[in-house]
Amino acid sequence: MSELLPAIEIETAPNPAFSVIWMHGLGADGSDFVPVVPELGLPDAPAVRFIFPHAPAIPVTCNNGYVMPAWYDIYSLDEAGRRADEAGIRASRDAIRALIARENARGVPTDHIVLAGFSQGGAIAYTTALTHPETLAGVVALSTYMPSTDLIAAEATQANAATPVFAAHGTQDDVVPLALGARARDFLIAREQPVTWHTYPMPHSVCLEEIAEIGAWLHARLDGAAPGSA
Repeated sequence: MSELLPAIEIETAPNPAFSVIWMHGLGADGSDFVPVVPELGLPDAPAVRFIFPHAPAIPVTCNNGYVMPAWYDIYSLDEAGRRADEAGIRASRDAIRALIARENARGVPTDHIVLAGFSQGGAIAYTTALTHPETLAGVVALSTYMPSTDLIAAEATQANAATPVFAAHGTQDDVVPLALGARARDFLIAREQPVTWHTYPMPHSVCLEEIAEIGAWLHARLDGAAPGSA
């Protein structure tokens, strides 16, 4: 993808020192998680730029070829996993890498950037972060899974081997089964990746308790990376 993805941007204060690139789920768009920002309870400083990119509209095989915003095509859905278009996964990873590079050009270093995503967007957050050549500040993976553990295992970088992950899932999720989220968690644990795991009594969605805990986790990441912090 030669052009940057269109995106909604929100800055918590002028001159952001940190960025959060947050990917939406299948069939949604960048506006989906915009209302979450004020609910995170982040402090006024350091300033954060939230970037909510819009995935391109493509035919999605598992939805009878219906054209919708998607980060990659999904060939089939089942309890055991997802058959996904690996070329599409790589293309979306490149698109998110371009957004990371744009943040670098705007003065935000990679280790001050968090990748976040819900459902299919979380799958791209996982894939991009764990294979990125420069260290990121963290990963937020919500109600999601790893679309290709083989790709991640083959291309995982040492730069993000210790990058912290916040992973959460609903126990009543009938879209992305809890087992798939747990499998991603276990993959991280086997790699000795620092992961904070939460479950909530909810379907394929987010809840206020989860948002508050994401906010606390983000605050810790930003505070730990801020200039002059211990």
